[in-house]
Amino acid sequence: MAIVTLTTDLGLKDHYVGVVKGSLLKLCPEARIIDISHNIEPYNIIQAAFTLKNAYKEFPEGSIHIIGVNPEADLDATHLVIKHNGHYFIGADNGVFSLILEESPDQIIELNINPELESKSFPTKDIFAKAAAHLAKGGTLEMIGSKKEAVLERSLFQAVSVENFIKGMVLYIDHYGNILTNIEEPFFKAFGRGRDFSIEFRQGEYNINRISKGYSDVPEGEKLALFSSSKLLEIAMNKGNASRLLGLQESDSIRIEFYDR
Repeated sequence: MAIVTLTTDLGLKDHYVGVVKGSLLKLCPEARIIDISHNIEPYNIIQAAFTLKNAYKEFPEGSIHIIGVNPEADLDATHLVIKHNGHYFIGADNGVFSLILEESPDQIIELNINPELESKSFPTKDIFAKAAAHLAKGGTLEMIGSKKEAVLERSLFQAVSVENFIKGMVLYIDHYGNILTNIEEPFFKAFGRGRDFSIEFRQGEYNINRISKGYSDVPEGEKLALFSSSKLLEIAMNKGNASRLLGLQESDSIRIEFYDR
């Protein structure tokens, strides 16, 4: 039984998710459809990439991942199937693949599935679902497209070190208001070398000077910093919405100053 996951910006209010699932099941009744998220902000491929990147590795090899976020830049948009590490990814060549994968894909196929003229506005259903169903039933990549050499590259701002500082930014805010930054744990440890530090944000209005192991390390309502399961520096509140209460949004600056003893 093939697993097909869905990561989209379709939301849950309307009928669109149901239409995609119905189309998939009509084409491949035995498919097992798993929702990763339908609450990606409209057209936000960075959110989509972050969400799927942190989820897909927990699925078994052979899983098929549909990315229905900003799939139609224009009527000539390029749509791809990527095979990498035993997984398949289907979506638009809008930069999202380069944000999900940390290395060059094993195989890139440009889809040649052409929807009906009147249905070109819904490629998640009319192109991606058809490609996923084909793969779920054991079809080959060569039957639905042609080889492509590379995907559209899009890079994120990387955390950098300057003198005694690490400069980073807010990458993602989750459902609880926890703030995920682009500062990775190995980089923090290598640069910090065990030194005292101050994590500063909102132009120094707030700061945190220790790394916690869990949310309950501080009293309820208190802010804290820890490294998430994805090894990224997270700013949070114990049973509180850190993003709302601290006034931090995606792309806001985070600075860590280290002190020599």
